[in-house]
Amino acid sequence: MQSNNYVTFYTVVMTLIVSVVLAVIVSGLKPVHDDNEAVFKKREVFKAVKDYLGADLDKMSDKEVLALFEKSMKQVVIDANGKPVEGVKAENIDMAKEDKKPAADRQYPVFIYEGDKGTYYLVAVRGNGLWDKIWSTVALKDDLNTIAGTSFGHVGETPGLGAEITDNPSFPKQFQGKTIYDGNEFVSVSVVKGGIKIPAHQVDAITGATITSYGVTEMFERGLRVYLPYFESLKK
Repeated sequence: MQSNNYVTFYTVVMTLIVSVVLAVIVSGLKPVHDDNEAVFKKREVFKAVKDYLGADLDKMSDKEVLALFEKSMKQVVIDANGKPVEGVKAENIDMAKEDKKPAADRQYPVFIYEGDKGTYYLVAVRGNGLWDKIWSTVALKDDLNTIAGTSFGHVGETPGLGAEITDNPSFPKQFQGKTIYDGNEFVSVSVVKGGIKIPAHQVDAITGATITSYGVTEMFERGLRVYLPYFESLKK
């Protein structure tokens, strides 16, 4: 029978060896992980303008996505007052982390896609669904009013109900052509039950997902409002 000291020594040594091996593996895989994450983020941004890429985003290789992003996507970061922030790339803004900061300290990404079919301004908004966070990338045409496309994401909405914001392509499709201004007044776009009454600014709610639908409405109204000062500066 081994002594208690031997068992303790053996356990400590093995723990140290395993820790070192894991640290080496994690360190070695970090560049691969970072590269994959960078490609994933760029694909997510492109989803909002996938109809204007001139290629099928799902069939594009990672190399093609990176090349297109480098060629056609400009990046701007703004502060809570809509002023551009120097020295920061939009792709490095983590909206989940920004969400935890005081509102006055937050920064927001703006991606400007210049393609064969026009120029589009893509902004990120984030809100609350039924169970957890939801988010969207909203692409506006160069009039900074008309929605060209959207993409959605969520943490844990219910499959077949709230999760339809991502699982049902017809939901984001509804936003195309909607406008966020009524004349000079910002009105955003609302998700409504019981039929659309204002076609320019409303889309149909998801059946059985009232809270998620309300969350999208609130997210768009609050999230897009942050960008209004920046949009106004571009019109001058």
